[in-house]
Amino acid sequence: MIKRKGRGRSRSRRFRIASAAAGIALAGGALSACASASAGTGPVTLNFYLYPDNSGATVDAINNCDAQSHGAYTISYQDLPQASDGQRQQLVRRLAAHDPTMDILGLDVTWEPEFAQAGWIVPWTGADKAQAEAGTLAPALQTATWKGQLVAVPDNSNTQLLWYRSDLVPTPPTTWAQMIADAEQLAKEGKPHYIEIQGAQYEGATVWLNTMIASAGGSILNASASAPSLGAPAIKALTIMKELADSVAADPSMSVQMENQNRLAMEAGTAAFELNYPFVYPGMKLDNPTLFKSFKWAPYPEVTAGVPAKVTIGGIDLAVSAYSQHKALAFQAALCLRDQQNQIIGANVGGVPPTLTALYSNPALFADYPFHADILSALENASVRPQTPLYQVVSIDLSHLISPAKGISPAGTEQSMVSQINNALQSKGLVP
Repeated sequence: MIKRKGRGRSRSRRFRIASAAAGIALAGGALSACASASAGTGPVTLNFYLYPDNSGATVDAINNCDAQSHGAYTISYQDLPQASDGQRQQLVRRLAAHDPTMDILGLDVTWEPEFAQAGWIVPWTGADKAQAEAGTLAPALQTATWKGQLVAVPDNSNTQLLWYRSDLVPTPPTTWAQMIADAEQLAKEGKPHYIEIQGAQYEGATVWLNTMIASAGGSILNASASAPSLGAPAIKALTIMKELADSVAADPSMSVQMENQNRLAMEAGTAAFELNYPFVYPGMKLDNPTLFKSFKWAPYPEVTAGVPAKVTIGGIDLAVSAYSQHKALAFQAALCLRDQQNQIIGANVGGVPPTLTALYSNPALFADYPFHADILSALENASVRPQTPLYQVVSIDLSHLISPAKGISPAGTEQSMVSQINNALQSKGLVP
């Protein structure tokens, strides 16, 4: 998740905090749901497996859909573990066991190839497919597509912007070179100057790498996802990442920082810039109202001047389990959960950007999303992480090669990536 929550893939969403009893509730909920779903009377129970959302947005959406079903179904929210890896593992174990109590699955945008290839989720067809695609952002649909088939429906999305302090930098930089130069100048003046970025060995580092390579005009894998692509764009991306790591602009804690640590550093007043997801905006507003007055946003910095960045898209897609006993209702409920009303709730209450293009011109979104135009622009021009059933192995290998970023040797690291990716695609790599 981004949080995923990504998230971008942003799995560090501020509002998604698991309760201590999540595991107990999940186990008990699944058993009771199985019993109610098999009962011969009353509404069908549809089990909805999703990341823990403490904001209330998911519960609101479920209540809306239950009411709109007019007694056809009720949705039972089965919250998954907080960490993205834990979420995937729990889903994989249940699906591998052909669990019939699984109906609607909230998938991180990198899991679809793996789940579809294994036959765990069913394609969208006919009217359901048409409704899922109508008005949906193209890059979001790409995350939900595998081998030409739509295998999920985009529920929410995520992308990063450049967040900066206008009291320190009246005009935001447009390129990485400008941003690093601005940070170095602030350091000379004895002012807050760090550039906060996700540098730990985890998915966030892979997201950073993917964004940089895509923004340089390249990709991690070739079009058929059968071999590494990389080359000159990857070397250019790695050069910039190394430059940041070796400069005074780098936070000393960069090699262990994730999205939430970046947010906290910015709120503490030690940073001038932050590359992060929209959850940081309400966070700053709540935690540091004084600094919030100068907390501004701009498009993600360009790798090549004059060429807009291609920021990695995040978010959640909703899929229907191949083992659901109520597939028709599950498709219907999934479409309801991501309809316009519920996506507005997701944005304003849950802090996750919509996947329906029309909502970005809806005034209901403007109050809590004053940066909606920049979010839409980033999402429309977004890059997608490598689409392969072996993504988890590829991502782990890449994150270990680029973190800590101080250890990057652009040409040498690129060659190591080629070797590691080839091993991963041949199932010779690390298995998570």
